[in-house]
Amino acid sequence: MKRLTTEHGMIRNFHQNVRMDNWEVETDLFPKEALEIYSAWNLGQDISSEDKKKYFSAYRGGSQGDYRDGMDAKISNIVACLTLFPHSKRAVITIPNNSSPAHSSDDDAKCLREIHFYLDGQQLNATAFFRAQAADIFPKNIHFVGALISEIASNLDGEVKPGVLHYHATILVADRQ
Repeated sequence: MKRLTTEHGMIRNFHQNVRMDNWEVETDLFPKEALEIYSAWNLGQDISSEDKKKYFSAYRGGSQGDYRDGMDAKISNIVACLTLFPHSKRAVITIPNNSSPAHSSDDDAKCLREIHFYLDGQQLNATAFFRAQAADIFPKNIHFVGALISEIASNLDGEVKPGVLHYHATILVADRQ
C-alpha cells in the first residue's frame, strides 16, 4: 500500500482481498504489541492506562479508529445471526459517525464504516468498507478486522476459521498528514 501511494499518490476506490489466516502486519509504527493492544481495545477489552500512554496517539489513528461503541452486542448479534441463519445477508456491523458529523472535526468521521460477514463452508469471510485509509494505519485496521473475524468464528458452531477479507477504501493515502 505504501508503495502504491508513493508511486501514484492518492488512490480513489482502492480494493484488495486479504487472506485472514495471517492478518498481522508489523511495522515500526505498529509493532506486534501495539497491534494487539489496539485490537483488544476495539473489541471492548480493558486496556491499562500505561498501554494507552505508550501506544495511543493521533498519528496512530486517534478517535477516527475508535470502533468500541457497542462492540460486545454487535459481535453477539453477528454470532446469533449466522448461527440461526447461516446464509443471512444481515450479518453486518456498522460503525456510526457521531450523531451529526462536522466536517471541521476528524473525530466525528470514523474510517471503518461497515463490515459484512458471511459463511462459505467452514470459513468466515467478510467485506469491509472504509471511508478512508492511510497506508501507515492499515496494519492496525487489518489487525482489528482480523481479530474481529477470529472472535466471531470462534463463537460459531463447528470449526469455522477466518477466510478472506474483501477490503474497500474510498480513498487511500500514504500517511495521516
